[in-house]
Amino acid sequence: MSDPTAAVGQPAPTQPVTLLVVDDEPSVLSALRRLFRPQGYQIEQASSGAEALELMTGKHIDVVISDMRMPGMDGAALLEQVRERQPGAVRILLTGYSDIGSTVAAINRGEIHRYIAKPWDDNDLLLVVAEALKRRELEHQNAALLDLTREQNEQLQQLNHTLEARVDERTQQLQASTQALEQAHDDLNASFMLTVKVFSGLLEMRQDGIAGHARRVGDLAGRIAAQMGLDDKLQRDVQLAGLLHDIGEVGYADGMLSKPVSKYSADEAMHYQRHTLDGEAVLMPLEHFHDVAIMVRQHHERVDGRGFPDGLSGYAISVGARIVAVAADYDDLVHGGLSERVYTAAQARAAIGEGQGTHYDRQIVAALMAVLDAIEAEATAEVEIEVRELMVGMVLSRDLLSPQGAILLPQGHRFDTRMIAKLVDFASRGERRMLLPILKRTLPAKTAAPHASGHHHNHHAAKGVTA
Repeated sequence: MSDPTAAVGQPAPTQPVTLLVVDDEPSVLSALRRLFRPQGYQIEQASSGAEALELMTGKHIDVVISDMRMPGMDGAALLEQVRERQPGAVRILLTGYSDIGSTVAAINRGEIHRYIAKPWDDNDLLLVVAEALKRRELEHQNAALLDLTREQNEQLQQLNHTLEARVDERTQQLQASTQALEQAHDDLNASFMLTVKVFSGLLEMRQDGIAGHARRVGDLAGRIAAQMGLDDKLQRDVQLAGLLHDIGEVGYADGMLSKPVSKYSADEAMHYQRHTLDGEAVLMPLEHFHDVAIMVRQHHERVDGRGFPDGLSGYAISVGARIVAVAADYDDLVHGGLSERVYTAAQARAAIGEGQGTHYDRQIVAALMAVLDAIEAEATAEVEIEVRELMVGMVLSRDLLSPQGAILLPQGHRFDTRMIAKLVDFASRGERRMLLPILKRTLPAKTAAPHASGHHHNHHAAKGVTA
């Protein structure tokens, strides 16, 4: 018979694993002790269920291997008790072929990890124990990684502390909004998307950056993808690509960020045409961002093949890149990112429409127009109110932003007493006027709407704390 230790190939843990074997036959206990002791396990043994439970009192057990048929308490009943007392212990049942009914009961009641038929194969039994311990270790590692992720998210909130005093104030606002979001959202994906939004906004927090551009493009691109009926993963990737499409500009001088593309010098224009490649290079090492990286690389391609960096045309350009191209150009037109001229919403629509078939995909332009119509309709369903007018139960109709475009509270946030008190305190300590976009349907029936956003503000503008 081959050496059973060779089949395991597992290094001894720092602290020995404690293994409890339970059988009313001394020969079986001896065989199990001889099998597992060379693996570095600390062996405990009991000849009955009652003795095993007494032994477990005050002692941590990692693995319990029990025979099924024993006088008094059988293996099924014992493992059920083990599950109640030490749920983290690996539970393995040794059973004869004639015990299948009892084995099923043990699986159901004791939630055993595996059952092994007698007579067992030494290598098989060693592997079963090693694999069960490995799975438990992976579960512990996963929990530790989740804790580490939460810790790292908190550390990210500290990055802005090295900036000027006003940036430090914005960081505190971001921390407060993040704490509120953690209470309002238990969906990990929502937290992930928020983190990406924060990163995408870091460049725009530099002096003279265009506040909110990445967030607006990400939101608009995601809505276009939804309008086209793309699957959920592709919708998320398109939104991520919109948020990160300009990540390759992170190394730009402040002078480049402060003027439209049409005013770039020849050298600056050459640098600009490399930002899609730089953006792809930043994202490509991230396994789950490969598709997003391709969209970032291609978002300046044109359907007629006259774009950059690769001169792709038509369907050779990924659908996500074609969507981001339309969303980014529309936002640049209405906010002055492409030229010195700032377009009205109607003028920007017309300009995008004229680019169909050359710059843009016709189907995507049609989806953009439908989304813009929906956004305009949504603007009539909200009002802007002063912070002192906030009441419990009111809901934000859009993201609440700082003047620099950082998210303070997310769309859909429902106000409670605690958050209202925080905002009132914040407003009372400064000289800023705080207007909040609120869904009309969440207002009390008697509440007036003197600040209807559709009458006073461009609905594409970043709303938030206003001077």
